[in-house]
Amino acid sequence: MSQVFLPRDVDSKFRFITVAAQRAKQLQSGAKPRVDTRSRKSTRVAVEETIAGAVSWEVRDELPEIEGEEGEEA
Repeated sequence: MSQVFLPRDVDSKFRFITVAAQRAKQLQSGAKPRVDTRSRKSTRVAVEETIAGAVSWEVRDELPEIEGEEGEEA
């Protein structure tokens, strides 16, 4: 694969790979591609979608609390 230039809204290579990997899972589960591409490989399609900005994502600052986790004993 040739060198990939990250889109401006992606702040790190790690985040880019994480977003593309999650999208590849969706494609493998039957989601339809959002960009026209010659490739049929889900990982390649996911990378192209992420580069094109066809994949939406957000960064959450905090994790949701799970009920029953705060100091409760069974």
